[in-house]
Amino acid sequence: MALSRRRNLSEDRFATGMKTRRAVLGDAHVDRVSAGKTGFDDGFQRYITENVWGSLWTGDVLSKRERSIVTIALMAALGHEEELAMHIRATVNTGASQEDVREALMHVAIYAGIPAGNTAIRIAKQAFAEIEQAADKGET
Repeated sequence: MALSRRRNLSEDRFATGMKTRRAVLGDAHVDRVSAGKTGFDDGFQRYITENVWGSLWTGDVLSKRERSIVTIALMAALGHEEELAMHIRATVNTGASQEDVREALMHVAIYAGIPAGNTAIRIAKQAFAEIEQAADKGET
């Protein structure tokens, strides 16, 4: 494939990825990450924007809600607490409900262990409280 064709595909995937990333995580989060980007992580940010958000999250087999539930369960099972909280906060944009999250975390507790489930439940409660506080302030 010619270099210019690959570059155009990459630019298309980046633009699609940025749009999807903003739709799922919100403008404030993406703007904060973009503002903190340096030469050190620029390539990494481009990579995840193109591949995670521009390819995986734009697929047509699973809905955003379903992808959100799967991602939350994976982040909880793997102990990625910051990413877990971020994806729980993103449920306001993906359509995953508190019930969806609770059920996913019950699966985590059974299949990945009670400590992982316990930690994830604590993080989810905190994230949902933050969502509620932001809604009360009219920030969502």
